[in-house]
Amino acid sequence: MTFIAIDLTYVIEVGPLLATLIFIIIAIEIEDLIKAAISLGISSAILAAVFFTLNAPYAAVFELSVAAGLITILLLSAIGLIEHAPKDKNQEETK
Repeated sequence: MTFIAIDLTYVIEVGPLLATLIFIIIAIEIEDLIKAAISLGISSAILAAVFFTLNAPYAAVFELSVAAGLITILLLSAIGLIEHAPKDKNQEETK
């Protein structure tokens, strides 16, 4: 029997990148805007961790503070300010 040897460093390097990709796909495909914004923030935070592992601390701090922090908060506040349209006519008549 032949076993496939998986190098642990390969898993450590590629795992966060795959997690980032998964959260970005979730952010694109999900219909709830709040969950999509949170998913985008999580993907940015994971990407900041990837930058730290690549010895790029300035890029990691910038990604964590601006992309994961500021952009996510701006998206969530904008979602909170928009007026949601009613889905059917019964909801419209009750207003």
